[in-house]
Amino acid sequence: MEIREPELPRRLLLTERAALMPLLRRTPEELFSRRTACPDWNVRQVLAHCGAALARIVEGRLEQAVFSPESNAADVAERDAWPLRKVLDELDWGMAEAGVAIAAREDGLLDTVALGEWVHAGDVRDAFGEPGAYGGDSTDSALTLIGVASRRRGNPLVHATLPGRDAALVLGVGGDGRPPAQLTADAATLVRLCTGRPLKSSLYELSGAREEELYIYD
Repeated sequence: MEIREPELPRRLLLTERAALMPLLRRTPEELFSRRTACPDWNVRQVLAHCGAALARIVEGRLEQAVFSPESNAADVAERDAWPLRKVLDELDWGMAEAGVAIAAREDGLLDTVALGEWVHAGDVRDAFGEPGAYGGDSTDSALTLIGVASRRRGNPLVHATLPGRDAALVLGVGGDGRPPAQLTADAATLVRLCTGRPLKSSLYELSGAREEELYIYD
């Protein structure tokens, strides 16, 4: 049984908040209309989704079908009329407060929401043309949660070799007689692979599994 780190999502959110919010506060408002890796959402809408998800967690508004595509779309639409400052204020507050509520859930089912926030922060940086979009001080925490998400989903066992890490990052689960797949990539490319973000195939080597078998989201 995997040992959960209940404070890990909170650390991820707080570290990412410190990196992301100053960027958002200084970016001209017209850039928030840029498209992102999420086909239906621009930057502003991605941030509205992120803030809404965290607000639901803090306020305990976790009704049935919450975080479904329909629920997410409704939350984003509700914020379409908000001024940008209000969208950013909600996100800032949520990133500061949601970690406590996530840690309190003994089942750990909300842990990967923090991961999703980090990935979406990368989507925003990527849309802005910022270097190291899916990286930064939170990377190690995010990689740990990617491993957790891949095991919950039941993905095939993958041993990922990343630069600067002494041991392979283990993704997915074994036990079906299938040998571990092998992945060689940098951390940002692994994140893109596991979350279905655009990438260049020349940046990684994968054997024993298909790209889509690494996805941690539907």
